[in-house]
Amino acid sequence: MSYVYLYALLGVGLFVLGLNALIVHAHLLRKILAVNVMSTGVFLVLVALSSRTEDVLPDPVPHAMVITGIVVSVSATALALILMLKVNRATGKNELPDRGRE
Repeated sequence: MSYVYLYALLGVGLFVLGLNALIVHAHLLRKILAVNVMSTGVFLVLVALSSRTEDVLPDPVPHAMVITGIVVSVSATALALILMLKVNRATGKNELPDRGRE
C-alpha cells in the first residue's frame, strides 16, 4: 500500500469520525469541532488524490482548492462560534433548543 492510499484512507476515516461526532453530540462546540475534523479529512483526501503517479509532480489544482478551503473553513468556524455565543446568550445553554418539547 502506497502513501497515497494511506492518506486517502486516513482522510476518509477522519471524515467518518467527524460525521459520527456531528450526529451523536448535542453540544454546539463539539459539533463545530466535528465539522472541522470532517473538513480536515476532505482536505487530506484531496491532497492524497492529487498525485497521479510516483514519478510525476502532483497536480497543483487540488492543492489550491485545499488552501482556499482552509481559509473558508477558518471563516466558517469563526462565524459558527459567534452564532454559538448568541445561542448561549439567548437560551443560556450551548445546545440548540428542541422544538419537539415545546
